[in-house]
Amino acid sequence: MRLPALASCLLATVSAWAVNVADYPDLQAALDAHPGQVLTLPAGDYPISRKLVLRGDGAGLSGPGRIVQSNPDEPIVEIEGLKDVLLRDVTLTRAPGKTVARKSGLLAIRCAYLRVDQVRILDNQSATGALALRECRFARITGCLVRNYMRVSVDDRTRSLEWGYAFNCTDGTGIQVTASQGTLIEGNTVVEEVFRPTKEMKEKHQLGVWTKKNPTKGTFLSQATWDAGYTDNWQQGSGIIVTAPEASDLTRILGNHVENAAQGIDLHADHVILAHNVITNCFMGMKAMHGSRNVLITGNQFVKNSLWAIGLMPGAAAHPGQPDKPETANADGGSVISANIISDFGHGDAHWIWGDQRAPFKFDTGQQPDDPPLTDVVIQGNMLHCIGTPRYQYAVVIAGQPGGPKTPRGLRFSGNSLAPGTGGVSNHPLSE
Repeated sequence: MRLPALASCLLATVSAWAVNVADYPDLQAALDAHPGQVLTLPAGDYPISRKLVLRGDGAGLSGPGRIVQSNPDEPIVEIEGLKDVLLRDVTLTRAPGKTVARKSGLLAIRCAYLRVDQVRILDNQSATGALALRECRFARITGCLVRNYMRVSVDDRTRSLEWGYAFNCTDGTGIQVTASQGTLIEGNTVVEEVFRPTKEMKEKHQLGVWTKKNPTKGTFLSQATWDAGYTDNWQQGSGIIVTAPEASDLTRILGNHVENAAQGIDLHADHVILAHNVITNCFMGMKAMHGSRNVLITGNQFVKNSLWAIGLMPGAAAHPGQPDKPETANADGGSVISANIISDFGHGDAHWIWGDQRAPFKFDTGQQPDDPPLTDVVIQGNMLHCIGTPRYQYAVVIAGQPGGPKTPRGLRFSGNSLAPGTGGVSNHPLSE
């Protein structure tokens, strides 16, 4: 670097460090006075009642300070349309008595090269993502802690002809990435300590009980379920979700710890690497659906899951391609599941909800008639370890009739160690 350029760089760095946020009426005023700079946030609490908005490419906050939001209708920090923003080491939280929120703790929209490093988002109890990215490119979320992000809510599906009802639930997602490309999610801890799926919690909040339903039964439901007015899946949300089928692409989810989530990791995206994560005590370890193509699931630890540990299936967003353009299909498959360890299956908090007739591996048919079948999956070198009587019927469940038009096809099993369940290893013969 030439001397003038080096001097300019050092001057900018000194200037950012020299800014004393206490010299301004509030933190937003300090940010507005220094757009495009990374300001240091010294230790201490910084109360706010409106969202903090970062302005200018290269803007950011770095330091041990704690930003405390008292307005549940506002995010804590919002970033929109910027490049090269940095958030490092800061804590984002909500004031006591105001933790049940309607917005994210950190919301980034249409940003590029965003870096969120070692940020703590605490007690942002919202049905939306505590840390949420929308339409971002090449964002990095690394070394962060998201703790206590769930709340009691109502999941309203009355606008859907497939469901047609609303029900009480616990909801909330730790890290939510939507319609984004090239995202790295690495080394984060996402943990829920408040809303655990206990019988006491269910009774206290009437979880699973329907609050309303349409005049006509939803097409996805049996008559018995419709008449009962209750659903088991009242744990909603995910520890980490990457969604927006056909938009989210090229995602790496590496070395994260997800604990006590509803769904551990939920994927509706293509070209995903899911590797070296620990997913424990979630009713569902991970799933990839809605046209998730070319997903590599390798070297993960799935501990104490209750419904399934690894699930692949088409969903409502999957569809066939145009007759003359097969590449326009949004289909599931072309994926690899390798070298994962599934242990203590059925021993999580949610076991009492789901019972023993479940499966560590689930390969399902689609939700709608036009969903292309799950196709071409290699399942190799995985370990399903069971101590004592298994709490599952089959190690592997493949939905549909063998050879059926919607039955998963091209599943290739080799070199796995799969402890049989009470009914055996699989409900279908497993092909090499």
